[in-house]
Amino acid sequence: MGRSNEKSRSPVSQSDWDFKTATELVAALTARRVSALELTKLAIARIEAQDPLIGAICVRDFDRALDAARAADAALQRGECRPLLGVPTTIKESFNMVGLPTTWGMPAFKDFSPTQDAVAVARLKAAGAVVLGKTNVPFALADWQSYNALYGTTNNPWDLGRTPGGSSGGSAAALVAGFGALSLGSDIGGSLRAPAHYCGIYAHKPTFALLSSRGHTPPALPALPLERDLAVIGPMARGAADLALVLDLLADPDEETLGRAYRLALPPARHQELERFRVLILDKHPLLPTAASVSTAINALADRLAKAGVNVARKSPQLPDLADSARLYMRLLFAFLAAFWPPESYTQMQREAAALPLTGGSLQDERTRGAALSHRDWVLADGARGRLRQQWQQLFGVFDVVVCPVMPTPAYPHDHSPDQRQRHIMVDGSPIAYMDQLVWPGVATLPGLPATAVPIDRSADGLPIGVQIVGPAFEDHTPIAFAKLLEREFGGFVPPPTFA
Repeated sequence: MGRSNEKSRSPVSQSDWDFKTATELVAALTARRVSALELTKLAIARIEAQDPLIGAICVRDFDRALDAARAADAALQRGECRPLLGVPTTIKESFNMVGLPTTWGMPAFKDFSPTQDAVAVARLKAAGAVVLGKTNVPFALADWQSYNALYGTTNNPWDLGRTPGGSSGGSAAALVAGFGALSLGSDIGGSLRAPAHYCGIYAHKPTFALLSSRGHTPPALPALPLERDLAVIGPMARGAADLALVLDLLADPDEETLGRAYRLALPPARHQELERFRVLILDKHPLLPTAASVSTAINALADRLAKAGVNVARKSPQLPDLADSARLYMRLLFAFLAAFWPPESYTQMQREAAALPLTGGSLQDERTRGAALSHRDWVLADGARGRLRQQWQQLFGVFDVVVCPVMPTPAYPHDHSPDQRQRHIMVDGSPIAYMDQLVWPGVATLPGLPATAVPIDRSADGLPIGVQIVGPAFEDHTPIAFAKLLEREFGGFVPPPTFA
């Protein structure tokens, strides 16, 4: 278990506002029950008192936050109405913000400072958000643990000896600890959803290319108006309604690309009543065991849904082959990632791939093949992805959402051994390869589907357990609406006792 945080944390006065959602804070600010300056000072006090234990906020921007809060209060006094006016917010370190470093956790870029805000950051600021600072990430955003040589380690507020997830782990930990009501993260291998699952919060991985990622760019590279294969940005929050609010703020096409010719009209949620949803439940994957704690929580949710009158199924002939999909995801994901590796690493992977049998093998073999993929083979794999998307479209003619695990276990102890290929996690006493955990995030990532992570339970030792709600492409409001209904009917975020 992790270190005790009850004895060692610094005292900080508790406030009724510490764990409110952004939606609740907007209502309170509009009604003048609290000021933006008061909320910002409360959040800063919590960070100063408690973040030394957690390590969530790696770059503080308190002076500008206080100025923004004062400006928000003046705007509110004038009667202005903006969607996030005065709401304390944090931003993942990997997003460009003028005046702050963007390093992606890589020491070589400790002095890099962008000259323009990322599109998503600029839109949040324009909506009135008060940015407290940036949240910690793993080196190059490439882990489900959030640690690096520049900023240190982020701990899970539920158990300081465990990961909060990655690569948006600092954002999740900040939300759990009461350091602002919203955060902004990104996802290619579960980097929004895994931290939400491990920390007991909400996150939304949007449909691929729905939100502009311009300015969410590796340091020193141009902030080009292009979407990178598989990767997305998205909101994180303590309530499902906040996800819809931020999604709508960020979803307009980027003015430097499609925004010149296109206007967005996202369809509304398919249903507003829980009992009208058609739900497919998945709790097992053919290539990866799922911990009993996670399976039990999902099956308990399925039972509650059925009792509430929801049409629940546990299998479907329309479901794409999860094993084939996972293998294809590994190939395409590592083909993308290898494009940024140094030449010597790529050459080594080519040698390893050449030694593999032509067919069969482990998921690690698929990752190795992907890292050495030719353009011809990538085109063939991308065609297979197109066929997979058609299968999912057919499935969503029968179901509205698919509910499945985000990751195979609750949060696990820190493991900073350098070679992730040599790491293992324990699933009910049995070791599994660390990187095989990618298969559950890949269910939604490979076909580019929206997926909303929601908390549903806690394990026997008190750790949060979440699920991802996968929905139809460009119908992002459908899984978010289902998440809202789950929250209303069965409860949602609760703060960890020692930080409440």
